[in-house]
Amino acid sequence: MIAKIQPCLWFDGNAEEASRFYADTFPDSRVGAVMRAPGDYPSGKKGDVLTVEMTILGTPFLLLNGGPEFKFNEAVSFQVATDDQAETDRYWKAITHSGGEESECGWCKDRFGLSWQITPRRLMELLSQGGETAARAFQAMMEMRKIDIAALDRAVEDVKS
Repeated sequence: MIAKIQPCLWFDGNAEEASRFYADTFPDSRVGAVMRAPGDYPSGKKGDVLTVEMTILGTPFLLLNGGPEFKFNEAVSFQVATDDQAETDRYWKAITHSGGEESECGWCKDRFGLSWQITPRRLMELLSQGGETAARAFQAMMEMRKIDIAALDRAVEDVKS
């Protein structure tokens, strides 16, 4: 059954490769139907993979091989809430060490150019406390690439005493 609404991600011929990467990287993810083009189209030939239906972290997505006209940018990103440092490290490594790139404040891009925010729940807890705790956690985060939960906790440690 087609979801009422689902993100459609535009790729340049590598949607099937991306679907396998996402399914291997994130739990509760799987590749579904792969539709092949019934005829030639501007960026492909009959029989090429046209779309891939998949689930990433329980959310339905459609991956479209639309051609080279459009590229991903930071205007759209996917935030992944992590429960601990091990989960944060695992996603960060999977995304950045396979042709991706690091950015600041928990942001990174995968090898397909899609932006991700790998965000520990602990960071959000500290920021939601407001006041000096939020200010110190925010300042610590601003100096990080991958979020370091222990460093966040050290940054706010003396506020609680």
